[in-house]
Amino acid sequence: MTRRLLIIATLVASAFAAAPQEASAALNPNDEYIIVSGGPSLMAHESYRREAHRHDRWWGNFIRTARIRIEQLQKASNGAVNITWLVYRPGYETRQAEDGQPLISNIESVRDKYKIRLVWFSSSDEVINYINSGQNRSSVKVSGFEFFGHSNKFCFVFDYSNHILGASRSFLHQSDLKKINRKAFARGAYCKSWGCHSGESFTAEWKRVTGVKMIGAIGKTDYSATWQGTLPFVSPGGRWTS
Repeated sequence: MTRRLLIIATLVASAFAAAPQEASAALNPNDEYIIVSGGPSLMAHESYRREAHRHDRWWGNFIRTARIRIEQLQKASNGAVNITWLVYRPGYETRQAEDGQPLISNIESVRDKYKIRLVWFSSSDEVINYINSGQNRSSVKVSGFEFFGHSNKFCFVFDYSNHILGASRSFLHQSDLKKINRKAFARGAYCKSWGCHSGESFTAEWKRVTGVKMIGAIGKTDYSATWQGTLPFVSPGGRWTS
């Protein structure tokens, strides 16, 4: 079996029980699978909301879900998948100070356990630059891209309610997607946003710019069972785009 053999990674159905679609990705071990984790809200800000509407009571929503996917992909590909994990560091530094817990070290322990590449980022341009040139894209294509974090219909929001209550100053807007080089992606690359409302506009622009389909949510996504090892699911009344 050559290293260039395409490994078809069919994800364990039970892990996607809450999602109407079972995801599969064509993974070339010489290419790269990118997972992005945005940052959490601060409880000092969220305390102003009614209890039922508070975000990120647990700091690790977007870390644990990334960890679940990393484990799934490694298991499905018998460890052959080449994963790079991009994490929005400023959000975890501020939450670390608030919680008094070693969150940065906790995140790095996930890197060490699964032996993946961890890349900290602090701006949307860094994410785009990594997609375009984090590896030599003439030989190492992006075979998958998944996002865990806050979002709305127009953008990935990396620091929602972290620096500013109910707002963000670090985000990837769909108008910035034109900076992405579509040649960075492998044919048949698998892309999914696990954030709220992405399927209402952002994913269509992603497909238009990159030529690669991205699955997104119509409506909100729910991370409430993340601590139990469950991936996000679409809230009642919503759905995943096809």
